[in-house]
Amino acid sequence: MDKLNRFASVLALSAFFMSPTSFAAGGGAALEPAKIDPDNINSLQRGAANFMNYCSGCHSAEYVRFNTIGKDLELSEEMLVDNLMFNAEKTFETIQSAMPAEQAAVWYGKAPPDLSLMARAKGADYVYNFLKGFYIEEGSPTGVNNLVLAGTSMPHVLWELQGYQKAIFDHHENADGSVTTTFKEWEQLSEGELDTKDYDEFVRDTVNFLAYIAEPMRSDRRKLGVWVLMYLLFFLIIARMLKKQIWKDVK
Repeated sequence: MDKLNRFASVLALSAFFMSPTSFAAGGGAALEPAKIDPDNINSLQRGAANFMNYCSGCHSAEYVRFNTIGKDLELSEEMLVDNLMFNAEKTFETIQSAMPAEQAAVWYGKAPPDLSLMARAKGADYVYNFLKGFYIEEGSPTGVNNLVLAGTSMPHVLWELQGYQKAIFDHHENADGSVTTTFKEWEQLSEGELDTKDYDEFVRDTVNFLAYIAEPMRSDRRKLGVWVLMYLLFFLIIARMLKKQIWKDVK
């Protein structure tokens, strides 16, 4: 992976979900289901690569360690070092942003948020639609706006993959003279490196990884929960059999 080129392309990924000003037209579209699969190891592996290439330049994930990622995603230490650990030396370290927080605060007014719990705080569907929801808008400081988070200061850093699109809105004048604006459809202005299906998969894998790091113990917790339920069911059967045996002679 070309770390320098990737870092240059993600340097602006510092204002994820920060919205200092709301200037987009109202009436965003309903959230499309992300349809992530936290048990899909291949998807999580791809999502980890996407995160490190496109997000870690500006965002940290300080609540998860590389060795935990390696264990859960079935990655060897060598694979971690070669493909994911761009700015870390030891596998017990957490994911740190390559951008100094002090400089980021000066450049953007606020340091980029840690993304460890973003999928839990906002929801996977929200993050999925946010990454798909950028559109060209004249007058915006970044040249784009976002259908999910109006006025976001985050530029469209994935434009090379998705291309640029225009949001088409319907404007309805109400009886009181106010105007209601609702999203209608997308118009593709330029093609990206990925077609729509592949870009959706790219975003889905990335969101899948974000959902994983928000709760790394999910898989173990679910497995433990199955055994606990089986244990309780077994002793429920034993208890009912014992009750029948004890009370069988009672009329």
